[in-house]
Amino acid sequence: MPAVMPVLFVGHGSPMNALEDNAWTQGWAEITAAIPRPKAILCVSAHWETLGAAVTAEARPKTIHDFGGFPKPLFDMQYPAPGSPALAQRVAGLLAPTPVRQATDWGLDHGTWSVLVKMYPAADIPVVQLSLDRSLAPQGHYDLAAKLAPLRREGVLIIGSGDIVHNLRAADFRRPEAVDWALRFRDTANRLIAAREHGPLIHYESLGPDAMLSINSAEHYLPLLYVLSLREDGEAVETFNDDVFAALSMTSIKVG
Repeated sequence: MPAVMPVLFVGHGSPMNALEDNAWTQGWAEITAAIPRPKAILCVSAHWETLGAAVTAEARPKTIHDFGGFPKPLFDMQYPAPGSPALAQRVAGLLAPTPVRQATDWGLDHGTWSVLVKMYPAADIPVVQLSLDRSLAPQGHYDLAAKLAPLRREGVLIIGSGDIVHNLRAADFRRPEAVDWALRFRDTANRLIAAREHGPLIHYESLGPDAMLSINSAEHYLPLLYVLSLREDGEAVETFNDDVFAALSMTSIKVG
């Protein structure tokens, strides 16, 4: 039988990680060094929301600098990985009958390239992004993701890129110590992930005020649900980069 590729959720944090060499970026590099080299990468990034589902269908996706207030070297960075129109079509086929727009008006946003530049710095693996459909509730994202499972046996590395705890309005980066509710929710989420109790993670409002503060706006959290949905029976889960600073988590997981 074909090997089953693992699935990754990456807490991507600040885009400055693309420039820096730190424990988190080293963790990204170490985890990918320990898994088979993928034929292609499909990334669900917190930074591409659309009405209806879309995939990047460019042969040469551009590097999108979708942020402000950072130093010029970050804006100068490029991640010239090829795209894969064939993979974009394959994703659309798997997600049918859900319509999936073949997008040529996007590229690779920083939720994707700021991580991949450390994971696969040669930028020689085809990369496709799948958008977050704003019209879906969390359960809809989880159910949609399950249809992507065949890609794992086709050499495709599926990555969800976001942050389980992400509340910039509550963060004071002058005081990087993690706030209590962020630590509590990190611990709750880790426990539920390890136990494969996905229901409360999908319906996170049931987890109370800590969850609502930690998730705030859900776009950074939803990529986690894509990864959890793809966990097969008996597969191990490994947590890495399990840090929280201020009100943002770097917690990352490997499934399989």
